[in-house]
Amino acid sequence: MRKNDHLALDGHALTLFLAVLEEGSVTAAAERLDLTQSAVSHALQKLARIVGAPLFVKSGRGIVATAHALRLAGEARGLIDRLEAFARPDAFAPESVELSLVVAANDFQADLLLPAVFHRLSAVAARVELRIIPSGSPSPDLLRERRCDLVISPYPPSGTDILQRKLIEDRYAVFFDPTAREAPQSYEDYMASRHVTVVHTDINRLEFDKRLETAGIARALRIRVASFAGVASFIKGTDMIATLPSLLERGVLRGLRQAPVPLGGALSRDMCVLPLFMAWHLRDQRDPASMFVRQAIIETAQELARPGRARRH
Repeated sequence: MRKNDHLALDGHALTLFLAVLEEGSVTAAAERLDLTQSAVSHALQKLARIVGAPLFVKSGRGIVATAHALRLAGEARGLIDRLEAFARPDAFAPESVELSLVVAANDFQADLLLPAVFHRLSAVAARVELRIIPSGSPSPDLLRERRCDLVISPYPPSGTDILQRKLIEDRYAVFFDPTAREAPQSYEDYMASRHVTVVHTDINRLEFDKRLETAGIARALRIRVASFAGVASFIKGTDMIATLPSLLERGVLRGLRQAPVPLGGALSRDMCVLPLFMAWHLRDQRDPASMFVRQAIIETAQELARPGRARRH
């Protein structure tokens, strides 16, 4: 009978195994997959019998994966990929595909990238439906639980089952109304100005603001808005400034002027760097439709970063 045990393997058991491995807890894996703890434990016991070795052992109040389980993880992911490939049609024809895409992004990424991505996809695919949800501080569960297909974020979620690619690198810049003031010329001028900033609805602040706080530098923050779209109306016609991603100039901050942040010797220029990443789940790595969409996003980002595309002041 032993030789036939492998036929009892199924994708659900492998998915449970990987969830426990990634979460480090039966309880957390059960919550993630919306199952009972007993169902997860039973599936693990069955899988351990099939492979002929324990997969997890107790350690204090928790569990740890055995060396054998760690070696099997890659094989399990490969098997799930092959099962998905088995269930897909042989050929992928973009011109006949109907895409229903959910992307998690805040208003910066949504305004910057996604309209061009939508038009690029629509020019090829038979039909494209795009839904954008707030990314906030993106969690791996957004992808693991299929709440979205992709995350676009400066700081993408991480995990052994989460893949990512850097799309572009932007920098924070000072935005101001040139009819009301000049750009701050020095660090002292910058610090003496009145500032507008963005605090997202999940109370997550901009990375630049966090870096300043860590460095012990406090600006005169007079206005805090929940999205980038709310900034311009407070700056226009005033001497107020905002330190935001420079590429916003092409979207919601169009019409304002931008200038480099005058850091002087107070801060490292690296503090102004803002990378932008795309993240997706491992299960979609080889999916033709996902690959098609990801390539469209990569090409759009490359065009965005092409020299000469940004307006200079």
